[in-house]
Amino acid sequence: MRLTGKKRWAAALLGAAAVILWCFFGSKYALEVTNYVIKTPKLTAPIRIVHLTDLHNSQFGEDNARLAARVAKQRPDLILLTGDMLNGDEPRTDIVQTLVEQMVKIAPVYASYGNHEKANRNMFGTDIMMLYEQAGAVVLEREYEDIEVNGQTVRIGGILGYCLSEEYLRTGEARMYEITYLKEFQDTEWLKLLLCHYPLCWIEDDNLEAWDIDSIFAGHVHGGQMRLPFIGGAYGPDQGLFPGQECGLYYSQDRERVMVLSRGLGSRGSVPRINNVPEIVVVDILPQIE
Repeated sequence: MRLTGKKRWAAALLGAAAVILWCFFGSKYALEVTNYVIKTPKLTAPIRIVHLTDLHNSQFGEDNARLAARVAKQRPDLILLTGDMLNGDEPRTDIVQTLVEQMVKIAPVYASYGNHEKANRNMFGTDIMMLYEQAGAVVLEREYEDIEVNGQTVRIGGILGYCLSEEYLRTGEARMYEITYLKEFQDTEWLKLLLCHYPLCWIEDDNLEAWDIDSIFAGHVHGGQMRLPFIGGAYGPDQGLFPGQECGLYYSQDRERVMVLSRGLGSRGSVPRINNVPEIVVVDILPQIE
């Protein structure tokens, strides 16, 4: 049956409306799993990591049951939370605490701070470390641990900072306490995993070249918040309009170090996520066979 002109227009409008609704509602309530593979000579057995960031008190099902179920289905060895899991201007902390309590039943959970954890602490006096640790997570803020995963030692650390190298001390942009921590953190031959909420310095300031850190896990920019076809994200904090580097893997020149940048799960502010489905990142780090 051929559609008349009016019916074709009606069908086109309905189709456009469906796409627009999906761009808004799918970007708030759906979940997408993104898989990456990284290879390294520092491992003899695979490690699977689930990376979650920028929850911003979002909920996917009652008590985040849908999110927990999707994470459990990935069967991770480690779960990494890289900040902004709650909101800086909202006293509510039960959402992230409940989520962490579910995550630790799946795999060991390591968490670092984002700018919203810092803001929440400053505004409401919340003891973020105690909150997360009571739920079962290990909180790493300028700290690291050497842990055993699948029979091999891995160093895992966390820092909220821009992590500029000593080169930037002369301009006053670098912080000596960050440099001191990173120098100590990188001083091992084991695989090094760093949780660092801010991605900018690793992308634009050659810090992947400056620091000997195998994998950095970051968030903060929400995948550019509004994602446009063929263009990508429209805006990233610290990056500005159409940054072009708002999610994915970013390698050092020798491809021995990599930053894993997630689009995250939620957002905070007047502009909603659009065409930007909340993301669970799964990273398989595999032994590199010569």
